[in-house]
Amino acid sequence: MNAMSVRTPSSEEPVETVHRAGFACFVGRPNAGKSTLTNALVGQKVAITANQPQTTRHTVRGIVHRPDAQLILVDTPGLHKPRTLLGERLNDVVRTTWAEVDVIGFCLPANEKIGPGDRFIAKELAGIRKTPKVAVVTKTDLVDSKTLAEQLIAIDQLGKDLGIEWAEIVPVSAVGAKQVDLLADLLVPLLPEGPALYPEGDLTDEPEQVMIAELIREAALEGVRDELPHSIAVVVEEMLPREDRPADRPLLDIHANVYIERPSQKGIIIGPKGKRLKEVGIKSRKHIEALLGTPVFLDLHVKVAKDWQRDPKQLRRLGF
Repeated sequence: MNAMSVRTPSSEEPVETVHRAGFACFVGRPNAGKSTLTNALVGQKVAITANQPQTTRHTVRGIVHRPDAQLILVDTPGLHKPRTLLGERLNDVVRTTWAEVDVIGFCLPANEKIGPGDRFIAKELAGIRKTPKVAVVTKTDLVDSKTLAEQLIAIDQLGKDLGIEWAEIVPVSAVGAKQVDLLADLLVPLLPEGPALYPEGDLTDEPEQVMIAELIREAALEGVRDELPHSIAVVVEEMLPREDRPADRPLLDIHANVYIERPSQKGIIIGPKGKRLKEVGIKSRKHIEALLGTPVFLDLHVKVAKDWQRDPKQLRRLGF
């Protein structure tokens, strides 16, 4: 009779790793570095970034693929005290998003002291009990170690004052790619266990037309930020492959309208002899071609949509 062999696992055998997948969102007052951080984590430009507040109008999801996890980043507009109907709608979007994600990253720039805007958001965050919160100290490349240490202490104290228990406090520099991977390492354990929610290779689930509109809008804002900070909306009217092109040389025709609020703003966007609008077209076309991986012919027109930020009908038409 054969002896029965009992197999015991050897220490060399791999331990089965748990896969996690879930949603994280970065919050913070306008211009706290949320979109730049999303782009750094994903490794490709998916969220619009600009040097003035309220540029992110859509919930752009960036997807970080890792062997052990899939982290889906939901980029919300900055929460602020609303002055227009558009502002109110943006704030509603923010609160709805916070309630649905698995982890919230609260972005606070290292180079600015905690102010009323930060406290306003922190108070709102304190009301969301169940979701883990990570304090992310952004723009650390702009400060020395003493200033950074002071900011870390201030953020810890802010949490104590409001009854927020930070799961982590992480200093990062998205521009210098410092500690960005570490941030992902710390966010992953806070996600639920489960399979990947998006196919490998997907970087965002934003409809391409929305992303293209955002890239055009970002280029249109360059150089006119002070004059028209929030008066620009872009709508991609159509995207059609050019007919009669050989398969190895495709061309995509994109027709888009840039909307402003007043006729007097038209000249600012178009520039002398159309020079500015031409620059907007050249700049955004490069980013669009990189995004789509195909050559593009971009046809831009500037139109007036009077006081669109205060008009519910126009807001709907422009996708808000």
